[in-house]
Amino acid sequence: MKNLVLKSGRERSLVNRHPWVFSGAVKQLPKAENGEIVKVVTNHGDCLGYGFFSPDSQITCRVFEFTANEITLDSHFWKSKLQSAFHLRQRLIRFEHTDCYRLIHAEGDFFPGIIVDIYGPVAVVQLLIKGTERISAFIFEGLKELGYEYIYLKTKQNTQLLEQVEQGSRWLDAACPMPIRVKENGVLMEVNVETGQKTGFFLDQRENRRIVGNYSAGKKVLNTFSYSGGFSLYALRAGAELVHSVDSSKEAIALCDANVNLNQYGGTHESYVEDVFDFLKRAASDFYDIIILDPPAFAKHARAVDNAARGYKNLNLIGFQKIRKGGLIFTYSCSQHVDKDLFRKIVFSAAADSGRNVRILQQLSQPEDHPINIYHPEGEYLKGLLLEVE
Repeated sequence: MKNLVLKSGRERSLVNRHPWVFSGAVKQLPKAENGEIVKVVTNHGDCLGYGFFSPDSQITCRVFEFTANEITLDSHFWKSKLQSAFHLRQRLIRFEHTDCYRLIHAEGDFFPGIIVDIYGPVAVVQLLIKGTERISAFIFEGLKELGYEYIYLKTKQNTQLLEQVEQGSRWLDAACPMPIRVKENGVLMEVNVETGQKTGFFLDQRENRRIVGNYSAGKKVLNTFSYSGGFSLYALRAGAELVHSVDSSKEAIALCDANVNLNQYGGTHESYVEDVFDFLKRAASDFYDIIILDPPAFAKHARAVDNAARGYKNLNLIGFQKIRKGGLIFTYSCSQHVDKDLFRKIVFSAAADSGRNVRILQQLSQPEDHPINIYHPEGEYLKGLLLEVE
């Protein structure tokens, strides 16, 4: 196996088990192809671990195994990673109430370069680097052995994997008819993994949706950037007096309305195809008891952080101006490049400009099936705050 040699003194992050090797830390590149597995060694030749080689990326290698010993990279090795992740989900999730969840969360499951989301009998796979594409046969075989009947390979639009771009998103073997009906904490939803956002749904907000439900009985709730209505459904199930769902996408609102009709909860639900900022500006002040601000990622790369910060501030400022006295705001950022400290400063700035007293009741994050590798804090991408506004 070919060696990737680190510069002297640049092994500390690897010793501390951070799985990314950046290009600036590399002394000698291996004569290896993109996606090939390489051994990461110190300047003195000591083995630190094994990873997927990406010669054209700033992240030159993603380490999947930290060890000083030789390892056998056969089908059993890769399938054992899937099995370990599955056993963790068995401990975390009550499958009788929830059959949609994340099975593999990249570095959070010590398996960089891959996301696997489950929707009933369907496993949706995103291969994010060439390395996981090279071992995809083992992944697909392992998923079948775990009992997932259908596998859908979903290509990210910004993928650098030429083979995936050429073939596009596709079913392996048989296709599952879409949409598929799933349940999350007992709430029914229809998901289309072929056309839906991300892998079909925003699974990372499951527990935050449940928390919204805890506060929604008898309340007037505004769900902005509502997509297929996840937060709206939980509020209605809890007995909200009224729920408004707003999204600029006509297709998303159609999904939202279909899911509301599917569950047949009480309360009044109204949906609006409109830009969220425009809707908030014309909304009556002191009307909503709960406002949910869950926008798409405003910063998809580091260069966009400044613009994203302005967007998050403007959004939260309008929320503070519109919420009823004593009302609650659930505000989120899923931008990986906006860390939780920066997000909190942005929300603080918006609160200060609103001139209202604001308290943090709870700090919110992604659910337990999106685990965060303690050595890889970048995996904590979803930040949220539950705020009370006097």
